[in-house]
Amino acid sequence: MSEQQNPTSGDGTGTAVNGAGTSQDGRLAAGENAQTLTTRQGHPLTNNQNTRTVGNRGPAMLENYQFIEKISHFDRERVPERVVHARGAGAHGVFEAYGKVGDEPIAKYTRAKLFNTAGKETPVFVRFSTVGHGGHSPETLRDPRGFAVKFYTEDGNWDLVGNNLKVFFIRDAMKFPDLIHSQKPDPVHNRQTGERIFDFISNTPEAMHMVSFLFSPWGIPANYRQMQGSGVNTYKWVNQHGDAVLVKYHWEPQQGIKNLTAAEAEAIQAKNFNHATQDLFENIEKGNFPKWELRVQIMSDDEHPELDFDPLDDTKIWPEDQFPHLSVGMMTLNRNPENYFAEVEQSAFGTGVLVDGLDFSDDKMLQGRTFSYSDTQRYRVGTNYLQLPINAPKKHVATNQRDGQMAYHVDSAPGQNNHVNYEPSSLNGLKEAPRTAPDHMPQYSGRLMRQTIDRQNNFKQAGERYRLHEDWERDDLINNMVGALATANRTVSDKMVELCTNCDADWGRRLAEGLAAARAGQNAEGGNQHNEAQGSKAAAEAEAVAHDAKPY
Repeated sequence: MSEQQNPTSGDGTGTAVNGAGTSQDGRLAAGENAQTLTTRQGHPLTNNQNTRTVGNRGPAMLENYQFIEKISHFDRERVPERVVHARGAGAHGVFEAYGKVGDEPIAKYTRAKLFNTAGKETPVFVRFSTVGHGGHSPETLRDPRGFAVKFYTEDGNWDLVGNNLKVFFIRDAMKFPDLIHSQKPDPVHNRQTGERIFDFISNTPEAMHMVSFLFSPWGIPANYRQMQGSGVNTYKWVNQHGDAVLVKYHWEPQQGIKNLTAAEAEAIQAKNFNHATQDLFENIEKGNFPKWELRVQIMSDDEHPELDFDPLDDTKIWPEDQFPHLSVGMMTLNRNPENYFAEVEQSAFGTGVLVDGLDFSDDKMLQGRTFSYSDTQRYRVGTNYLQLPINAPKKHVATNQRDGQMAYHVDSAPGQNNHVNYEPSSLNGLKEAPRTAPDHMPQYSGRLMRQTIDRQNNFKQAGERYRLHEDWERDDLINNMVGALATANRTVSDKMVELCTNCDADWGRRLAEGLAAARAGQNAEGGNQHNEAQGSKAAAEAEAVAHDAKPY
């Protein structure tokens, strides 16, 4: 056997994840043997009998990732482009842990093994992406950027799925399909319009914080290397005693941060609409390896009535002066893909893919994404997407999941009774892993309901962000909004003026003045790709300046 095929004891020092690994890796984590039952992410299963519920009678929680993976695979046992994040670029690398969170031992907060030892290295694969546009769209378009990291840890995979911006448009996953539909092309004429986007936003005031970023230069990062990353959602860390804290993740680029105005992006697009993919690939090829420091914010797991917002609200930022960014490790991307389709296009991430020591918060967006992300991979890549090398954990996998489209191999253990594809069994089937630390068991008491959160505070942080922008960033924000709203229905644009005024009076005033000037036939400088008037002019210009050709 080669070193990578030889099972190890997984002693917690990082040896279990060294090397490239294979899609049928036999290495074991601590406490495992060859017949230990796992998920397809390589997570040892300590309880295969019960779903996670509020009390032992229920109701069940949507965050039951183990159950969702199991039942959705079962649903597909009998025998497309991403809806979002279609355009992407990726690279391999390594995450090196500091062994501390800030100046404290990290074990105080989490028992996750990838963090526990200074210098421990965990292989990673990162996929950067645009969110709303298609697979071959220009990388200069205004859009959030996806920033998804797959950690191949000794306890199985951990996916940290995030964006370059630290907030999102909505706070409840119920609205996600509506949000994306508003940003996609019109179902009649197949063109994206500012009116559709702002029609949704003007009726969704919690989106204003995102607007303050997205329509400024922060909406067009210069490239993937020089942008921040954020987990956006709130998660939990769990220690050896089962105690938990709330945590937010942030990636800080060591290359600095650079953004583009709309005019600068348009000039680049005229020369190269793949510029960010090319930039990432060529810098890694030259040995200019990009690095990001992983930093976390920690908060006690309660409602924090002293704050003027709900800490689980994804449209809000935790103030850094109250919840400082604490460093936990450094990620370096040092190897390009050998095949784009096999590695970048087929890579699949999910917010529910956590390892022991990491857990879910009650964040409603997170719980909705936990089902959606992995389920769309089963639909898009296939039922057995976790058997692909780019998605497979670099350790032992043994499941009772069978068959389905494109089953590459059977997840059975050496010496297992192949007649037994269920558990429990007394006939030499797979067995649950031993429990080495207590589960985190938060206590709940409340009515089940369909209501928004109490502390919405939709405008304060959006106004603060507007005032924190530099002058040129505010100018670009106003120009871009005017360009997108100039030809929109007045009901939509008037609502947006009102919402901007609620955030900051100067923002509302400048937007109203810009729209009035645009409607009077004056040129509002900047514009952007959503400006329908400019779009119609360009369509007519294509015919006017084109050269006649003779038929052949």
